Amino acid sequence: MSKCYYITTAIDYVNGEPHVGHAYEKVIADVIARGRRSLGSEVFFLTGLDEHGQKVQQAALAQGKSPQGYCDELSAGWKALAAKLELTINDFVRTTESRHKEVVQAILKKLNAAGHFYKAGYKGFYSTKEETFLTEKDRLPDGSFPASYGEVTELLEENYYFKLKDQQTWLIDYIEKHPEFIQPDNRRNEVLGFLKNNELEDLCITRPANRLNWGIPIPFDPEFVTYVWFDALVNYVSIPGAHGDTAVTGALQTRGAAGEVKELWPADVHVIGKDIVKFHAVYWPIMLKAIGLPQPKQILAHGWWQKDGEKLSKTTGNVVDPIAVINEWGLDAFRFYVVRELAIGPDGNWTDAGFESRYTSELANGLGNLVNRSLSMLKRYRNGIVPERSDELAADAAKAVAETRGHLEANELQAALVSIWSLVNRGNQYVEQTAPFKLAKDPAQAKRLDEVLYNLAETCRVLAVLLWPFLPGTTGKIYAQLGLSGEPNNFSKATWGGLTAGHTIGEPAPLFPRKDKPPKA
Repeated sequence: MSKCYYITTAIDYVNGEPHVGHAYEKVIADVIARGRRSLGSEVFFLTGLDEHGQKVQQAALAQGKSPQGYCDELSAGWKALAAKLELTINDFVRTTESRHKEVVQAILKKLNAAGHFYKAGYKGFYSTKEETFLTEKDRLPDGSFPASYGEVTELLEENYYFKLKDQQTWLIDYIEKHPEFIQPDNRRNEVLGFLKNNELEDLCITRPANRLNWGIPIPFDPEFVTYVWFDALVNYVSIPGAHGDTAVTGALQTRGAAGEVKELWPADVHVIGKDIVKFHAVYWPIMLKAIGLPQPKQILAHGWWQKDGEKLSKTTGNVVDPIAVINEWGLDAFRFYVVRELAIGPDGNWTDAGFESRYTSELANGLGNLVNRSLSMLKRYRNGIVPERSDELAADAAKAVAETRGHLEANELQAALVSIWSLVNRGNQYVEQTAPFKLAKDPAQAKRLDEVLYNLAETCRVLAVLLWPFLPGTTGKIYAQLGLSGEPNNFSKATWGGLTAGHTIGEPAPLFPRKDKPPKA
């Protein structure tokens, strides 16, 4: 059995509202997943929710609800976002599910038996908001802690700790020998800088049940529950384990669910935000090494979105509601903007004017205009019947196809769109240069008009294939307007010459209606 291409997003903390950053992460992962399917891979795409921890417990109690009931209610909104984004996910994990808990406890048992944990007392400060212990290094010059930590309390308690110090040299060596492991490069350099300039502190992996009972119980000591981050990271292997992945079930001596076995581990790419790189690039590799599992192939960290140059803030109302944008402008317009505006890595700045500009210039006047006028002229001048093949734009198309394939294979999504738009622009330029509306007036130019119309219609078909991972709804419409069945979801169909002479196209219709008002964000 061949291994699937396995891609994950971070699992979202259920105690919050979905915003543009969450939607962005899901969209880029979905584009990568669709792109790999188009290139011929079987793909397994996982997303989900992180539902344990003190913040959830406190919020549930404040509303007079059980933590599980509270999570069940909130999970519906997050699943609705995944549906609204039309994500091609293969599974949706919730860390409160038994299939996840069983794997977490199997890992805890194995690591404890192997001597990776020890019990020790702790006296210090704790941030409930960030669910983390703080040290003197976290204080501001005036002795206080940054407001981002929320309320900070002093604790005196025992916990279990996971030995990390002994693995520091190994991890530095691994990251240096595998430059592709953490991407982009600046994130890898940050992790190496952290590891080379700080002694790695052992990780507290429990919380006392008398302080926090909303968590997965520690199998060898019922007075403790699992630290939410140790629990959350395990989702990346608990779901493969639930699907019978032999690497996971073999390492943990567990049984997967009955049914079809999926070979998933190691993950091909973890798509995450830059704020959680340390958890994924430091703690997670050491956990996997201790478990006896291979490392994921890549941790791909994206940047954050701002709005009009300012931090997103629900308090000030400086937010972008992805649902509202999609309802007004369409899903593909949202997908296009967030991928085209921002390469994976740097921070981005959402502006309503920028959104409207890209929608108008690149979608409506660029792609939409090319497809509509190309097919409308074919309908008007040749009754919608495709003429004999002509290869005048074949080289331009082949160049865009080759570049797009390379960018998809490297997860360079913004660069792929730039390459695709070079063909969009070339098609529109070709219309201006050849002026088919003038050729149509001269019967002596009938053959030349046939050549031009074929090149334009075939360019539209190739563009549909190239754009399918990015704009699946729109490319389905292009295929339908071309009179083609199915979806343009197979990259091999981007080869020039797919339209055959005598084929009858469907009815042209605008793909991106022009708008006169800015998006509501």
